[in-house]
Amino acid sequence: MNAALAFAFGYLLGSIPFGLLLTRVAGGPDIRAIGSGNIGATNVLRTGRKGLAAATLVCDMLKGTAAVLMAAHFADHDAALAAGLGAFLGHLFPVWLKFKGGKGVATYIGVLIGLAWPAALILGAIWIVVAAVFRYSSLAALIASALTPLALWFLDKPSVAALFLVLTVLLWIMHRANIARLLNGSEDKIGAKT
Repeated sequence: MNAALAFAFGYLLGSIPFGLLLTRVAGGPDIRAIGSGNIGATNVLRTGRKGLAAATLVCDMLKGTAAVLMAAHFADHDAALAAGLGAFLGHLFPVWLKFKGGKGVATYIGVLIGLAWPAALILGAIWIVVAAVFRYSSLAALIASALTPLALWFLDKPSVAALFLVLTVLLWIMHRANIARLLNGSEDKIGAKT
């Protein structure tokens, strides 16, 4: 019962579309009508509002972290895992937006911070190295996420590793268009003008 309630709580928290809400409050355009149509920080950045993009990134991370930490505080580790899964799925498929949400990178990181912050540091380091070498944000996220379950396993967090194996598969599915562009050479590099 605790896990089911934690999942529901995590889903509702994760489904808050901060990118859409923050751009509306700031008088910006509906981000679903520009760029990728995505509600995440990368698409908010396409509005030219770096501050809003940064705020979206932080809020999307914090909703994952908050879901996990609150479930752990009021219930147990299994509830925290369920809340993390719920928050991630809520971001990807928010009920308020006809189940069309973001790609999940920020919420993925937020859940990881809440469950195993050393692994989040490893993920961040991998992202920075890959992004610096190849200049593709999506590639950096894909490689870092692929290595996250392995890092968690080596950190002796098998249940968290199992959860992140599922989250990583979902993250890769949500990035299928990016993967196609990486393969055909049309993905935008970091800092490129679009």
